[in-house]
Amino acid sequence: MSLQGRVALVTGGGRGVGRAIAVALAEDGADVAVNYRRDDAAAEEAVELVERAGGTARAYCASVDDFEQDREMVEAVTAELGPISILVNNAGIASRGNSVADTDIAEMQRVVATHAFGPHYLSKLVIPRMREAKRGDIVMISSSATRSLGANGAPYNMGKTAMEALAVTLSKEEKPHGIRVNVVAPGLVETEMGRRLVRATAGVDDIKTLYPDSPFGHVCQPEEVAGVVRFLVSDANSYVTGERLYVDGSGPYGA
Repeated sequence: MSLQGRVALVTGGGRGVGRAIAVALAEDGADVAVNYRRDDAAAEEAVELVERAGGTARAYCASVDDFEQDREMVEAVTAELGPISILVNNAGIASRGNSVADTDIAEMQRVVATHAFGPHYLSKLVIPRMREAKRGDIVMISSSATRSLGANGAPYNMGKTAMEALAVTLSKEEKPHGIRVNVVAPGLVETEMGRRLVRATAGVDDIKTLYPDSPFGHVCQPEEVAGVVRFLVSDANSYVTGERLYVDGSGPYGA
């Protein structure tokens, strides 16, 4: 699944799922732009891991919900690494678990902007050059929350659902240009965010205590999400676009 000669931009690539995706794409030959919002040390560590995996890497600080920051980042990546032919919209933030009636408006706007506006801005910015490439791929990292749309999570549910709507729309618009657009929707993943989530919602201090009751005997690992992404953007995927792939150990009906 060689990605030699391709440049990938992974948002939220400094840690967790984004870092695993960045490393996986580098292992397959891509050069990787690691986007992050504020943790310089984590971003630099991710760059080191990408380079250790064999790719060229740079870190780019930008808040994805800010169009001007996104524009400057895309221009810098293109100048330093080359035109982007793989865009992974992974950056995300959690909502605070409040009901709609109790949700702060600023929180709703911030969460939705990160998950929906950011991917729209970046897709708009990279697509013109991506259309000129032999192949282009856009992957949206969504969530299995879009399957259940549970209570007390409206901002997150809204943002991820809008992201998926964007992906389906883009897949139809860009198919004639050789650009594949797909959604990867993990459930609980063993990352720092995942550990905070189970601590806040279930009072679980050690996520590994969930292993016995999890599919296949463990909570999903970041590398398992990355494995799906690396397939979708590779030549092994010649005919899949506009699809949502759940990575939560469940069947189509949540079984």
